[in-house]
Amino acid sequence: MKAPGTEHPISVTPNQAHVTVKFAGKTIADTRHAMTMHEADYAPIVYVPRDDVAMTLLQRAPHTTHCPYKGDASYFSISADGQTAENAVWSYEHPYPAAVPIAGYLAFSPNQVEIGER
Repeated sequence: MKAPGTEHPISVTPNQAHVTVKFAGKTIADTRHAMTMHEADYAPIVYVPRDDVAMTLLQRAPHTTHCPYKGDASYFSISADGQTAENAVWSYEHPYPAAVPIAGYLAFSPNQVEIGER
């Protein structure tokens, strides 16, 4: 486990926007309680509480990844209207200390879904 620092900063802040996530024309998530993670030089990632996600459209995938700063990520695929987006959603279910604020939240691949913030 690595701790964030000046060379690899991580911050998580409440997102004040109304966030929606759509796939295949269906709303997958709709929340006013999102969090945004800023990590090093990466693009900000919006995390949505599971309670605000249509979990019935997600299937747990066998794919996992590991981040030395955040921990192990579990992945989900989305299926809606005959379309599937493999490994389009991830979650740090038991995150390291730097990512504790996003425990119980899901992130969506912006290349596979439409994320709206207003």
